[in-house]
Amino acid sequence: MQDVEVIEDAQAAAAALDPVRARLLGELAVPASAAGLAARVGIPRQKVNYHLKALEAHGLVELSEERRHGGITERVLRATAASYVVSPAALSASAADPDASADRLSAGYLVALAGRLVREVGTLVRRAGSSGVRVPTLTIDTRIGFRSAADRAAFAEDLTAAVLDLAARYHHDDGRPHRLVVAAHPVPEETS
Repeated sequence: MQDVEVIEDAQAAAAALDPVRARLLGELAVPASAAGLAARVGIPRQKVNYHLKALEAHGLVELSEERRHGGITERVLRATAASYVVSPAALSASAADPDASADRLSAGYLVALAGRLVREVGTLVRRAGSSGVRVPTLTIDTRIGFRSAADRAAFAEDLTAAVLDLAARYHHDDGRPHRLVVAAHPVPEETS
């Protein structure tokens, strides 16, 4: 089971976003049969089976094991991932494109950039998944409190200079290209 699976197919995204199927995916972090799931979630086994077949057809659940009980074979399924993210690629033509935005400081540009990040890394993970090769990534995630817009602007200027210096020092034209994205946004307040 993967930690996170990026869904790029529109029909798979629709299947995963259905409330009943989303609940079944969550329950299938622990492998279960249709009968076992039906008892856990309080939905008739036939209805659970219907939804499981749809999820399996889109590659969101997989066979974990088969158990024989007399002449009956019970299929035990599990989710293919602990969690799922829908890629903008599932939206195809209507997906946000960061290259289409002239305002590099806008929230819209940041969201489009984040979408491209999900799409590109999802593609790399999918390609590497079958070979077992790890995707070479680096992530830095931190919080910083700015007292003023001037502090935020000075930080942005210093950070830009530091990143450009590091990029110039380590960049090689014959090296494997990597994309570096640095983003900042206010942290949303928690709602209760």
